[in-house]
Amino acid sequence: MEKSSLWERQIKGKQSICFDYSPYIISSGCVVGKKEKEGPLGDLFDESSEDDLFGEKTWELAEGTMQQIACMQALNKAGETAEQVRFLYGGDLLRQGIATSMGLEKLQIPLFGLFGACSTSGEALALAAMSVAAGYGERMLAVTSSHFATAEKEFRFPLSYANQRPLCSSWTVTGSGAFLVGNRKSHVKITGVTIGKIVDYGITDSQNMGACMAPAACDTIFCNLEDFSYQEKEYDRIITGDLGEVGQSILFDLLSKKGKSIEKNHLDCGMLIFDKQTQNTNAGGSGCGCAAVTLSSYILPKLETGEWKKVLFVPTGALMSTVSHNEGESVPGIAHGIILEHED
Repeated sequence: MEKSSLWERQIKGKQSICFDYSPYIISSGCVVGKKEKEGPLGDLFDESSEDDLFGEKTWELAEGTMQQIACMQALNKAGETAEQVRFLYGGDLLRQGIATSMGLEKLQIPLFGLFGACSTSGEALALAAMSVAAGYGERMLAVTSSHFATAEKEFRFPLSYANQRPLCSSWTVTGSGAFLVGNRKSHVKITGVTIGKIVDYGITDSQNMGACMAPAACDTIFCNLEDFSYQEKEYDRIITGDLGEVGQSILFDLLSKKGKSIEKNHLDCGMLIFDKQTQNTNAGGSGCGCAAVTLSSYILPKLETGEWKKVLFVPTGALMSTVSHNEGESVPGIAHGIILEHED
Protein backbone atom coordinates (compact mmCIF):
# COMPACT_ATOMS: atom_id res chain seq x y z
CA MET A 1 0.00 0.00 0.00
CA GLU A 2 2.83 2.39 0.80
CA LYS A 3 4.49 1.87 -2.57
CA SER A 4 1.17 2.35 -4.34
CA SER A 5 0.53 5.55 -2.41
CA LEU A 6 4.01 6.88 -3.27
CA TRP A 7 3.46 6.06 -6.94
CA GLU A 8 0.14 7.85 -6.98
CA ARG A 9 1.64 10.95 -5.36
CA GLN A 10 4.47 11.20 -7.86
CA ILE A 11 2.59 10.54 -11.10
CA LYS A 12 0.95 13.73 -12.36
CA GLY A 13 -1.52 13.73 -15.22
CA LYS A 14 -0.54 12.37 -18.62
CA GLN A 15 3.18 13.03 -18.85
CA SER A 16 4.59 14.37 -15.60
CA ILE A 17 6.32 13.27 -12.41
CA CYS A 18 6.44 15.20 -9.13
CA PHE A 19 9.35 13.93 -7.03
CA ASP A 20 8.64 13.07 -3.40
CA TYR A 21 12.35 13.49 -2.67
CA SER A 22 13.69 16.09 -5.06
CA PRO A 23 17.17 15.57 -6.49
CA TYR A 24 19.51 18.55 -6.68
CA ILE A 25 21.70 20.06 -9.35
CA ILE A 26 24.88 19.98 -7.28
CA SER A 27 27.08 21.72 -9.83
CA SER A 28 27.46 22.43 -13.53
CA GLY A 29 30.13 23.28 -16.07
CA CYS A 30 30.06 24.84 -19.52
CA VAL A 31 32.49 25.54 -22.32
CA VAL A 32 31.88 27.50 -25.54
CA GLY A 33 33.53 28.62 -28.74
CA LYS A 34 34.73 32.03 -29.89
CA LYS A 35 31.42 33.35 -31.27
CA GLU A 36 29.52 32.42 -28.11
CA LYS A 37 32.15 34.10 -25.96
CA GLU A 38 31.60 37.30 -27.97
CA GLY A 39 27.83 37.21 -27.30
CA PRO A 40 25.75 38.75 -24.48
CA LEU A 41 26.47 35.89 -22.06
CA GLY A 42 30.19 35.77 -22.83
CA ASP A 43 31.45 36.66 -19.36
CA LEU A 44 29.27 34.02 -17.69
CA PHE A 45 30.72 30.89 -19.32
CA ASP A 46 33.25 28.80 -17.39
CA GLU A 47 35.62 28.37 -20.31
CA SER A 48 35.96 29.32 -23.96
CA SER A 49 38.43 28.84 -26.76
CA GLU A 50 39.64 31.11 -29.54
CA ASP A 51 40.22 27.93 -31.55
CA ASP A 52 36.94 26.12 -32.27
CA LEU A 53 38.96 22.97 -32.94
CA PHE A 54 39.97 22.96 -29.26
CA GLY A 55 43.39 21.68 -30.27
CA GLU A 56 41.95 18.64 -32.08
CA LYS A 57 42.32 17.60 -35.74
CA THR A 58 38.60 17.31 -36.54
CA TRP A 59 35.42 19.17 -35.58
CA GLU A 60 33.92 15.98 -34.17
CA LEU A 61 36.87 15.38 -31.85
CA ALA A 62 36.63 19.02 -30.80
CA GLU A 63 32.99 18.54 -29.81
CA GLY A 64 33.88 15.46 -27.79
CA THR A 65 36.64 17.40 -26.05
CA MET A 66 34.10 20.06 -25.05
CA GLN A 67 31.95 17.40 -23.37
CA GLN A 68 34.93 16.10 -21.42
CA ILE A 69 35.86 19.62 -20.31
CA ALA A 70 32.29 20.42 -19.20
CA CYS A 71 32.01 17.17 -17.21
CA MET A 72 35.31 17.76 -15.45
CA GLN A 73 34.28 21.32 -14.60
CA ALA A 74 31.06 20.06 -12.99
CA LEU A 75 32.95 17.39 -11.03
CA ASN A 76 35.74 19.71 -9.92
CA LYS A 77 33.31 22.38 -8.70
CA ALA A 78 31.59 19.75 -6.54
CA GLY A 79 34.91 18.31 -5.31
CA GLU A 80 33.98 14.89 -6.66
CA THR A 81 35.48 12.41 -9.11
CA ALA A 82 34.22 10.39 -12.05
CA GLU A 83 34.40 7.25 -9.90
CA GLN A 84 31.67 8.67 -7.65
CA VAL A 85 29.18 8.99 -10.53
CA ARG A 86 26.80 6.07 -10.95
CA PHE A 87 25.55 6.74 -14.49
CA LEU A 88 26.21 9.29 -17.22
CA TYR A 89 23.43 10.45 -19.56
CA GLY A 90 24.88 12.15 -22.65
CA GLY A 91 24.15 12.93 -26.25
CA ASP A 92 24.80 15.16 -29.23
CA LEU A 93 23.45 15.81 -32.73
CA LEU A 94 25.77 13.55 -34.68
CA ARG A 95 25.25 10.08 -36.11
CA GLN A 96 25.69 7.35 -33.52
CA GLY A 97 26.44 10.04 -30.93
CA ILE A 98 30.10 10.04 -31.85
CA ALA A 99 30.97 13.27 -30.04
CA THR A 100 29.68 11.78 -26.79
CA SER A 101 31.36 8.41 -27.20
CA MET A 102 34.71 9.86 -28.27
CA GLY A 103 34.72 12.60 -25.68
CA LEU A 104 33.58 10.66 -22.62
CA GLU A 105 35.46 7.39 -23.08
CA LYS A 106 38.25 8.52 -20.74
CA LEU A 107 35.83 9.12 -17.86
CA GLN A 108 34.85 5.42 -17.77
CA ILE A 109 31.40 6.12 -16.31
CA PRO A 110 28.56 3.73 -17.28
CA LEU A 111 26.90 5.58 -20.16
CA PHE A 112 23.40 5.96 -21.57
CA GLY A 113 23.77 7.53 -25.02
CA LEU A 114 20.80 9.77 -25.81
CA PHE A 115 19.30 11.49 -28.81
CA GLY A 116 16.66 14.16 -28.40
CA ALA A 117 18.14 16.61 -30.90
CA CYS A 118 18.33 20.05 -29.26
CA SER A 119 16.13 18.84 -26.38
CA THR A 120 18.83 16.42 -25.21
CA SER A 121 19.80 18.49 -22.16
CA GLY A 122 16.21 18.18 -20.90
CA GLU A 123 16.09 14.46 -21.64
CA ALA A 124 19.39 13.89 -19.85
CA LEU A 125 18.39 15.96 -16.81
CA ALA A 126 15.02 14.21 -16.57
CA LEU A 127 16.57 10.74 -16.64
CA ALA A 128 19.32 11.71 -14.20
CA ALA A 129 16.77 13.18 -11.78
CA MET A 130 14.48 10.15 -12.07
CA SER A 131 17.39 7.81 -11.39
CA VAL A 132 18.47 9.68 -8.26
CA ALA A 133 14.88 10.01 -7.00
CA ALA A 134 14.35 6.28 -7.51
CA GLY A 135 17.45 5.44 -5.48
CA TYR A 136 19.51 3.96 -8.30
CA GLY A 137 22.52 6.09 -7.37
CA GLU A 138 23.59 9.15 -5.42
CA ARG A 139 25.33 10.95 -8.30
CA MET A 140 24.46 11.18 -12.00
CA LEU A 141 25.98 13.27 -14.78
CA ALA A 142 23.94 14.81 -17.59
CA VAL A 143 25.84 16.29 -20.53
CA THR A 144 25.25 17.38 -24.09
CA SER A 145 26.96 19.40 -26.80
CA SER A 146 26.77 20.83 -30.29
CA HIS A 147 29.26 22.42 -32.66
CA PHE A 148 28.53 24.80 -35.51
CA ALA A 149 30.94 23.08 -37.90
CA THR A 150 29.87 19.49 -37.17
CA ALA A 151 26.19 20.39 -37.55
CA GLU A 152 26.72 22.27 -40.81
CA LYS A 153 28.74 19.37 -42.21
CA GLU A 154 26.21 16.72 -41.25
CA PHE A 155 22.86 18.44 -41.71
CA ARG A 156 23.36 21.31 -44.14
CA PHE A 157 26.38 22.30 -46.22
CA PRO A 158 30.15 22.13 -45.68
CA LEU A 159 31.44 25.53 -44.51
CA SER A 160 33.53 25.97 -47.67
CA TYR A 161 30.32 25.91 -49.74
CA ALA A 162 29.45 29.38 -48.36
CA ASN A 163 25.71 28.94 -48.81
CA GLN A 164 23.24 31.72 -48.10
CA ARG A 165 21.29 31.38 -44.85
CA PRO A 166 17.56 32.25 -44.82
CA LEU A 167 16.35 34.72 -42.20
CA CYS A 168 14.37 32.00 -40.38
CA SER A 169 17.49 29.87 -39.90
CA SER A 170 19.39 29.60 -36.63
CA TRP A 171 23.08 29.39 -35.75
CA THR A 172 24.24 26.16 -34.11
CA VAL A 173 25.95 26.91 -30.81
CA THR A 174 29.46 25.60 -30.29
CA GLY A 175 29.31 24.57 -26.66
CA SER A 176 28.78 21.89 -24.06
CA GLY A 177 27.05 21.90 -20.69
CA ALA A 178 27.28 19.26 -17.96
CA PHE A 179 25.27 18.89 -14.75
CA LEU A 180 25.98 16.82 -11.66
CA VAL A 181 22.63 15.65 -10.28
CA GLY A 182 22.39 13.97 -6.91
CA ASN A 183 21.02 13.79 -3.38
CA ARG A 184 23.57 16.23 -1.94
CA LYS A 185 21.77 19.46 -1.12
CA SER A 186 22.36 22.60 -3.12
CA HIS A 187 20.35 25.75 -3.82
CA VAL A 188 18.65 24.30 -6.93
CA LYS A 189 16.44 21.24 -6.90
CA ILE A 190 14.50 19.44 -9.62
CA THR A 191 10.99 19.09 -8.25
CA GLY A 192 9.30 17.62 -11.30
CA VAL A 193 9.52 16.79 -14.99
CA THR A 194 7.14 16.72 -17.93
CA ILE A 195 8.28 14.35 -20.66
CA GLY A 196 7.39 15.51 -24.16
CA LYS A 197 5.68 13.70 -27.00
CA ILE A 198 6.64 13.81 -30.68
CA VAL A 199 4.59 16.57 -32.31
CA ASP A 200 4.55 16.90 -36.10
CA TYR A 201 2.84 19.78 -37.91
CA GLY A 202 4.11 18.59 -41.30
CA ILE A 203 6.82 21.23 -41.74
CA THR A 204 9.51 20.13 -44.19
CA ASP A 205 11.78 23.20 -44.13
CA SER A 206 14.74 22.05 -42.05
CA GLN A 207 16.17 25.58 -42.06
CA ASN A 208 13.14 26.82 -40.11
CA MET A 209 13.64 24.81 -36.94
CA GLY A 210 11.80 27.30 -34.77
CA ALA A 211 8.60 26.51 -36.63
CA CYS A 212 9.31 22.76 -36.39
CA MET A 213 9.85 22.87 -32.61
CA ALA A 214 7.28 25.44 -31.45
CA PRO A 215 4.30 23.01 -31.57
CA ALA A 216 6.18 20.56 -29.32
CA ALA A 217 7.11 23.34 -26.91
CA CYS A 218 3.47 24.39 -26.77
CA ASP A 219 2.34 20.83 -26.12
CA THR A 220 4.81 20.27 -23.27
CA ILE A 221 4.23 23.65 -21.59
CA PHE A 222 0.45 23.25 -21.76
CA CYS A 223 0.68 19.68 -20.46
CA ASN A 224 2.94 20.79 -17.59
CA LEU A 225 0.49 23.49 -16.52
CA GLU A 226 -2.43 21.06 -16.73
CA ASP A 227 -0.70 18.10 -15.04
CA PHE A 228 0.47 20.18 -12.06
CA SER A 229 -2.59 22.49 -11.99
CA TYR A 230 -0.28 25.51 -12.28
CA GLN A 231 -1.00 28.98 -13.61
CA GLU A 232 1.51 30.52 -15.98
CA LYS A 233 2.42 33.20 -13.41
CA GLU A 234 3.53 30.59 -10.86
CA TYR A 235 6.80 30.35 -12.79
CA ASP A 236 9.20 33.28 -12.58
CA ARG A 237 10.33 32.26 -16.04
CA ILE A 238 9.31 29.69 -18.64
CA ILE A 239 12.45 29.20 -20.73
CA THR A 240 12.49 27.34 -24.03
CA GLY A 241 15.59 25.91 -25.61
CA ASP A 242 16.17 27.40 -29.01
CA LEU A 243 12.99 28.46 -30.77
CA GLY A 244 14.45 31.80 -31.78
CA GLU A 245 12.33 34.75 -32.82
CA VAL A 246 10.27 32.81 -35.36
CA GLY A 247 9.52 29.93 -33.03
CA GLN A 248 8.73 32.22 -30.11
CA SER A 249 6.05 34.04 -32.09
CA ILE A 250 4.48 30.72 -33.16
CA LEU A 251 4.62 29.41 -29.57
CA PHE A 252 2.75 32.45 -28.27
CA ASP A 253 0.05 32.02 -30.93
CA LEU A 254 -0.40 28.30 -30.26
CA LEU A 255 -0.63 28.74 -26.49
CA SER A 256 -3.08 31.62 -26.93
CA LYS A 257 -5.42 29.28 -28.79
CA LYS A 258 -5.29 27.00 -25.72
CA GLY A 259 -6.09 29.89 -23.39
CA LYS A 260 -2.55 30.32 -22.05
CA SER A 261 -0.29 33.37 -22.13
CA ILE A 262 3.42 33.34 -21.27
CA GLU A 263 4.57 36.52 -23.00
CA LYS A 264 5.40 38.24 -19.70
CA ASN A 265 7.63 35.51 -18.28
CA HIS A 266 9.02 33.75 -21.35
CA LEU A 267 12.68 33.62 -22.37
CA ASP A 268 14.38 31.63 -25.10
CA CYS A 269 17.97 30.41 -24.86
CA GLY A 270 18.46 30.86 -28.60
CA MET A 271 17.56 34.54 -28.28
CA LEU A 272 19.72 35.07 -25.18
CA ILE A 273 23.01 33.62 -26.34
CA PHE A 274 23.67 35.79 -29.42
CA ASP A 275 23.21 39.44 -30.34
CA LYS A 276 21.18 39.35 -33.55
CA GLN A 277 22.19 42.86 -34.57
CA THR A 278 25.95 42.43 -34.29
CA GLN A 279 26.52 38.68 -34.70
CA ASN A 280 24.47 37.88 -37.83
CA THR A 281 22.75 34.82 -36.36
CA ASN A 282 19.34 35.40 -37.97
CA ALA A 283 16.58 33.85 -35.80
CA GLY A 284 18.96 33.00 -32.94
CA GLY A 285 20.99 30.12 -31.55
CA SER A 286 20.24 26.39 -31.71
CA GLY A 287 21.89 23.03 -31.11
CA CYS A 288 22.10 20.76 -28.05
CA GLY A 289 24.68 23.07 -26.52
CA CYS A 290 22.47 26.17 -26.72
CA ALA A 291 20.07 25.32 -23.88
CA ALA A 292 22.75 23.48 -21.90
CA VAL A 293 25.30 26.30 -21.70
CA THR A 294 22.58 28.91 -21.10
CA LEU A 295 21.20 26.86 -18.21
CA SER A 296 24.64 26.47 -16.67
CA SER A 297 25.85 30.05 -17.11
CA TYR A 298 22.71 32.19 -16.88
CA ILE A 299 19.69 30.35 -15.45
CA LEU A 300 21.18 28.34 -12.57
CA PRO A 301 22.97 31.34 -10.98
CA LYS A 302 19.67 33.24 -10.79
CA LEU A 303 18.05 30.24 -9.11
CA GLU A 304 21.00 29.74 -6.78
CA THR A 305 20.79 33.30 -5.48
CA GLY A 306 17.01 33.21 -5.18
CA GLU A 307 16.44 35.96 -7.75
CA TRP A 308 14.22 33.39 -9.44
CA LYS A 309 12.34 30.96 -7.20
CA LYS A 310 10.77 28.69 -9.79
CA VAL A 311 11.59 28.08 -13.46
CA LEU A 312 10.22 25.75 -16.12
CA PHE A 313 13.15 24.84 -18.38
CA VAL A 314 11.94 23.46 -21.73
CA PRO A 315 14.68 22.45 -24.20
CA THR A 316 13.25 21.87 -27.67
CA GLY A 317 14.42 19.55 -30.44
CA ALA A 318 13.84 19.11 -34.17
CA LEU A 319 13.97 15.38 -34.89
CA MET A 320 15.47 15.36 -38.34
CA SER A 321 18.19 13.47 -40.15
CA THR A 322 19.84 13.77 -43.54
CA VAL A 323 18.05 10.58 -44.64
CA SER A 324 14.55 11.74 -43.67
CA HIS A 325 15.19 15.19 -45.17
CA ASN A 326 16.38 13.76 -48.49
CA GLU A 327 13.32 11.53 -48.61
CA GLY A 328 11.05 14.55 -48.24
CA GLU A 329 9.78 13.73 -44.76
CA SER A 330 8.58 16.40 -42.36
CA VAL A 331 10.55 17.48 -39.28
CA PRO A 332 8.77 16.55 -36.02
CA GLY A 333 9.62 18.24 -32.75
CA ILE A 334 9.91 17.24 -29.12
CA ALA A 335 10.36 19.19 -25.87
CA HIS A 336 10.95 18.15 -22.26
CA GLY A 337 10.02 20.24 -19.24
CA ILE A 338 12.21 20.40 -16.12
CA ILE A 339 10.88 22.19 -13.03
CA LEU A 340 13.73 23.93 -11.20
CA GLU A 341 13.22 25.54 -7.81
CA HIS A 342 15.38 27.54 -5.42
CA GLU A 343 16.07 26.15 -1.98
CA ASP A 344 17.56 28.24 0.83
